[in-house]
Amino acid sequence: MDPARWQLLSPLIDSLFELPPEARDERLRELREEDPGLTDELEALIALEEERGDFLAEPLVPPRPGVQPGTVVGPYRLDRLLGEGGMGQVWLASRADGLYQRRVALKLLRPGLTDTNLRVRFTRERQILARLGHPHIARLLDAGVTLEGLPYLALEYVDGEPITDYCRTQDTPVAQRLHMFQQVCDAVSHAHANLIVHRDLKPSNILVTPAGEVRLLDFGIAKLLDSEAAVVEQTRTGMRAFTLHYAAPEQIRGEPVTTMTDVYSLGVVLYELLTDRKPYKLKRDSDAAWEEAILLNDPLRPSQTMLRRAENDTVEEYGHVAALRRRARVLSGDLDNIVLKTLSKQPEQRYPSVEAVALDLRRYEEGRPVLARSQGVGYRIRKYFARHRWTLATASMVIVVLGLSVGLVAWQARQALAEAARAQAMQDFMVGLFEQAGGAPGKAMDLRSLLTAAETRDRTEPGHQPRARAELLGLLARLRLGLGDYAEAGQLLQRQSAIVDNTRDIPDSLQLESLTLRGQLLAVQGNAPACLALMQPALDVARGEEAQLPPQSSQFYSQLGRCRRAAGERQGARQMFERSLTIRRESPADEVGIVENLVDLASLKGDAGDNVSAMRGFNEALSYLGSHVGARHPLAVTILRDRCALRRAQGDLALAEHDCQEALTLAVQLHGGDSRAGIEARRQLASLHMDLGRYALAQREFTETQAWLVARLGAGDAEIARNSSNLGLAAWERGDLAAALPALAHAVEIWRTGPDPGLLATGLFNQAAALHDAGLDANAMPLLQEARRLRIGQFGAEHGLVGDTDRLIGVVAAALGDPAQARGALQEAVALTRGHYGPGDPHTLRAELAQARLLAAEGDTAAMQRLAEIGTTGPADDSDRRRDRWLARAYLTETRCQREPALARAQLDAITQEMQAAMPEGSAALGEVHGIRQGCL
Repeated sequence: MDPARWQLLSPLIDSLFELPPEARDERLRELREEDPGLTDELEALIALEEERGDFLAEPLVPPRPGVQPGTVVGPYRLDRLLGEGGMGQVWLASRADGLYQRRVALKLLRPGLTDTNLRVRFTRERQILARLGHPHIARLLDAGVTLEGLPYLALEYVDGEPITDYCRTQDTPVAQRLHMFQQVCDAVSHAHANLIVHRDLKPSNILVTPAGEVRLLDFGIAKLLDSEAAVVEQTRTGMRAFTLHYAAPEQIRGEPVTTMTDVYSLGVVLYELLTDRKPYKLKRDSDAAWEEAILLNDPLRPSQTMLRRAENDTVEEYGHVAALRRRARVLSGDLDNIVLKTLSKQPEQRYPSVEAVALDLRRYEEGRPVLARSQGVGYRIRKYFARHRWTLATASMVIVVLGLSVGLVAWQARQALAEAARAQAMQDFMVGLFEQAGGAPGKAMDLRSLLTAAETRDRTEPGHQPRARAELLGLLARLRLGLGDYAEAGQLLQRQSAIVDNTRDIPDSLQLESLTLRGQLLAVQGNAPACLALMQPALDVARGEEAQLPPQSSQFYSQLGRCRRAAGERQGARQMFERSLTIRRESPADEVGIVENLVDLASLKGDAGDNVSAMRGFNEALSYLGSHVGARHPLAVTILRDRCALRRAQGDLALAEHDCQEALTLAVQLHGGDSRAGIEARRQLASLHMDLGRYALAQREFTETQAWLVARLGAGDAEIARNSSNLGLAAWERGDLAAALPALAHAVEIWRTGPDPGLLATGLFNQAAALHDAGLDANAMPLLQEARRLRIGQFGAEHGLVGDTDRLIGVVAAALGDPAQARGALQEAVALTRGHYGPGDPHTLRAELAQARLLAAEGDTAAMQRLAEIGTTGPADDSDRRRDRWLARAYLTETRCQREPALARAQLDAITQEMQAAMPEGSAALGEVHGIRQGCL
């Protein structure tokens, strides 16, 4: 048979063999209406199956030449074909080089396959398996590419059978089935912790070994949550990337896939594991009927399914009706609710995670109330008595309980004494600190002096309570972080971590607090990868302590989410923020924490470009803060600044200035003008002053904040570079090149040692522009060439930023007397900016202006017409377009300086007066027009 034909027939014949005779006939009638020839072939294959018991014992389509038993693939020799699908083949193979004996399951992409999507999916499966290491997941042992260019994966060979078949043939008790299912949950949870969604969980991908151990297989269509790569999913019959019977409603609808999708698929597997039936009973077994059932029908309770089997089925597999009724009684109640919760149509109504499913099953096994049903008093009491029935039935156990109670009281007393001693040590430390504070008479000691005294005393007078010292160091570090004293905070956290890591019996709460603070410091220092490396390994600890330590766990999740966001892992960040928000909304609610997470989620929407949703999120957070906590809260400063930044990006400068001014006023009132919050608010407002043409005010603000930053961060910090660059730009716009050039050069010097080539390229471009205005074009040209190389390396040669750089290269080349280089650079600048930004964009118009000026000076009439067109068109209320119109008029007038100097000077004077009226503090553009007039003299 033709392999291409068999690839179409194979999934259809498999689905038909699974149907009962009546449903199979109905399905064949439907297929005959669509493709009579295809239906004839299917009926012939079914007839062969009925005539011969060994039908399809060997593949109808033999392996392609070169891929057959005995073929050597890498270091492996193929023994026999285990299975074959639309994506590839799985062979039982063994080592061929004799280094050691091992049998593996060798997965090969189907020979001759040219589908790029399947090759990408095969490569992604290798990447996913390489991230996983779990006893219940089939391991990736090796990977490579054959001499023919086919990729292969060598996986752990699992000699087992599907979990449902194993339980059915072994007549496995319900308790053991649940135990094996929890092994599955552990494996899926491990995948989710590594940001991997399986998306095709079904019994055939969950094998049970003869020893009763579970292995999870086939990550061929799994999805990486921290990847933005699109995944193609076809939906024609037989060509789905997922298995329809186990698909979640959102998969059927084509909506985004999350960890909730795997929760649903596990629910289908659990249902079938407990009842030996699928959740939906269909009148007609077809794909359309299955899709309708998954989307619209509610599954029957598992216990009711068992009762109906007891009433209607032949039950040879259980021997008698009583066995089915006993099974129904076991499933009734908690297990019914657990299964149905996993099968909820809406993802938010399911369990929030696979760990939550496993936790509820453990609670059921332990006789505790499960979270899948309402926690009424009567229900909880019944569970308690069922769990402790033997204890409550015997007097001897009462005595044991009393003894345990006495022991518990004694233990609590010892704990209370230890806590009292620790609290007393903390109190003595603080009292001694204030008693020895040596401020001047009549003058209060400031907070930094007090913190310095506390840190000195801790070093010189270490106490005997390591936990108390660790908590004190954490408190001091938190205060230092709030003040922006990052170097001092880092020293304190280093001393705290030495105590936490080397002291026994340090509680998990303190460990999580320490990691959260250290991650916060790394994040504000711009080192997101180090933050992830520090916090990610402790994720399981935080997950295990959610119920006991909700404040510490939620703070840990929030900070880890911020580090993931800074590293560009938006999906992983959203997962952390939503988990933290869920914990904080539970009673007692953490109102401040809720606001923090609302802001975090709104910021993620802004990162994705959804400015409308982001603004709605910020407004919701500010409203919630005012109604539940109070409007005069430090978080209000953060929200107002975020809202200001968003409005500035949208071009609404008036409302942006209002928010920034309100944030600055509140920051000064709450923290003082010398605080980190106040300084950051001043810098943001100064940037707005730049947008509004208030360059003198912006220069003054950046100069003052520069001194604050240098005093606390050191001269080489990245924040210093950003502030210095803004200072240089403000001075340049004012024409103060004496202040602009050193500031811009200082920013470039710092960025040269940093990790971001984009910042360095921007700094070099700005420095070169200022040097050009200063007449130092020979110094500007090498900086522009370096900036161009960096931008090509980061964005590619076709990016608009490369075109911007080409524009300035052309202008500088013209100033250096090289018209040929200038024409070439400006022609490239126009092409790149027009292709990237589009016609009419400010970037494109600046390039066209520079080119038209050069050509008009050479007498090109078309260039003069273009200057006239730009000088008379465009909205008058757009600052960029007004600047371009003035420059176009000035460039056109420049061409008349030789023929009509008096008229040209008069026209340039008129342009200058218009610009001075609109920009009383001047600008770089106004300076350029002044230079043109000077040249007309």
